[in-house]
Amino acid sequence: MNFRLMTYNIHKAIGGVDRRYRPERVIETIARYEPDIVFLQEVDDGVRRSRFDRQVDLIGDALGLGHRAFQQNVTLRRGGYGNATLSRFPLFDVHDLDLTIPLKKRRRALISHCRVHHEHHTRTVLLFNTHLGLAGFERLIQLRRILACDVLRRAHKSTATIIGGDFNDVWGGLGRATLEPAGFQLGSGAVKTFPAALPLRTLDRIYYRGRLTLEHHLVAHTKLARQASDHLPVMVDFHID
Repeated sequence: MNFRLMTYNIHKAIGGVDRRYRPERVIETIARYEPDIVFLQEVDDGVRRSRFDRQVDLIGDALGLGHRAFQQNVTLRRGGYGNATLSRFPLFDVHDLDLTIPLKKRRRALISHCRVHHEHHTRTVLLFNTHLGLAGFERLIQLRRILACDVLRRAHKSTATIIGGDFNDVWGGLGRATLEPAGFQLGSGAVKTFPAALPLRTLDRIYYRGRLTLEHHLVAHTKLARQASDHLPVMVDFHID
């Protein structure tokens, strides 16, 4: 069975260059690549700057992705924003994992199980959608918390597992120091995703382990993608045994 997973920091659907709120650009960018599962970061919910839209539903409805999970990590005077997972396949056992470091912005990982099915076959994939902090020591602690969490510790290493999102890892050594020793591989490659208008940094990444085979990875480089957010989306095509 094959499926495509995308991770995308949508920057509240506010363009990284023109600063305009245009959710249709984010929707069209995602739709072009037809992902089966989407990790979104910086998703607004009831915020004035984004017309008080509940973006997880606005985007999910437009894409026909009926299975959704959302966590609000940052609370504003009205509304807030956080991470969202959209899927063609059912999501279950959804959990929030606190990654907040004292005196730093509130961060969490959105954990869910996904039943990937094709014809008469069904397989479960464990998903971690996250947006790590800006400081190096903060990111290291946060990834260690993910690796030490009960959900992952109870999972067998052969379980199909994906950790993806905005790692904010400017120099790219974080995964090698933490995830790779735990059996994860980098699926998304060293693709530059930030800033979208002229990508210089590999901030958005997808790691995997277990019964998954990497088929292909790509990053969106369309004109629309460069306008829609300050990050570019990155995708990985997987085969699950």
